Amino acid sequence: MSGAKSVNQQRLWQRHADMARLGGTPKGGVNRQALSAEDAAARNQLAGWARARGFGIFTDPIGNLFVRREGTDKAALPVVSGSHMDSQPTGGRFDGMYGVLAAFEALEALEDAGVKTRRPVMAVAWTNEEGSRFQPGAMGSAVFAGTYKLDDMLAQKDWKGVVLKDALAETLKAAPAPVQRALGFPLDSYVEAHIEQGPRLENERKTIGVVTAIQGSRRYIVTIDGEEAHAGTTPRAARKDAYAAATRLAAAMYEATTDEGDTLRFTIGRVEVSPGSPNTVPGKVVFTIDMRHPRNEVLEAHEAKLKAIVAAKAAPCPAAIERVTNVAPTDFDPKVIGLVRSAAQALGLSSMDMPSGAGHDAMHIARLCPAGMIFVPCERGISHNEIENATPEDLAAGAQVLVEVLEALANR
Repeated sequence: MSGAKSVNQQRLWQRHADMARLGGTPKGGVNRQALSAEDAAARNQLAGWARARGFGIFTDPIGNLFVRREGTDKAALPVVSGSHMDSQPTGGRFDGMYGVLAAFEALEALEDAGVKTRRPVMAVAWTNEEGSRFQPGAMGSAVFAGTYKLDDMLAQKDWKGVVLKDALAETLKAAPAPVQRALGFPLDSYVEAHIEQGPRLENERKTIGVVTAIQGSRRYIVTIDGEEAHAGTTPRAARKDAYAAATRLAAAMYEATTDEGDTLRFTIGRVEVSPGSPNTVPGKVVFTIDMRHPRNEVLEAHEAKLKAIVAAKAAPCPAAIERVTNVAPTDFDPKVIGLVRSAAQALGLSSMDMPSGAGHDAMHIARLCPAGMIFVPCERGISHNEIENATPEDLAAGAQVLVEVLEALANR
């Protein structure tokens, strides 16, 4: 019996329902932020299921939780799949959690089918992917990959001043697991399943997204310095209105970043106007920019456009643009992409190639080993929202593809 045919749709759906009760909100979503009591409860739930199946569990110094199904060659590098269990404050039931539960379902399906794999197969729940409580996001996978330093991350504080090191210690006390591995142990390959968090699969009536890349992202802060003045007595020609300059910049930027294929993502997400008085001409405006695209050269070209707009259109106000983050695009391994594509075809599931617009833990792990991702649809593309939804059939279909891919990688 094949592992894919042993995927149990009802079991996978029930696992999501069980996890959704941990931090569940009245509107049907979850508030299960990283290293909270709810996060600890989810870790205990997963560990309990793993122990019941005879799988090994362990954690590492940043709190990533691993579940291991042994292979016939215990010395072989493991094939790993997973995602995260933490959520936004008003998050959905499937963002991240689906990737963890699909990976665990893959282990159970292989076990139920009696499938032997040469390599160990592991599920992982990465710590603090969302970054809603502790900054930055995708922390556990980034520390594992060596992108961030462990000591720097352990020193981070949440909005209430709680130090991450202390929150992690409390979490591991409430959800104990042996620390058996150092950070960044070698992996053979990695595959992450996730809801799309966008509408393309649903709009195209496709079941499986074959993820080819994660688009790069850059964030900027634009600062415009004007001059405060009386709103009733100062002629417009004599003003240095920082907000008027900001609106000119924003309009020009939106126009300059509009592309025919609607691939480039440009967002002004936060605007601060000072002094914020109804009868005072604004003396200062600060706004943020989030810009994303799968190709680094496109981001580079549009960054040059943004800088030119700031230089040309802010007068009579001085203005500056500062790049504050730069995450390079991630191209996934062609062989893993091919396995996802062929598995979907073999299972009779419709699919399409697509990049990921959002960042995921896979972008860090792809720097360590061959990696890829599998998307399934979510209703209306809504995510980071309590009404986030997916169907049992689509979740099971993605898990079936995942089992096929993991089995192929584990028996290479």
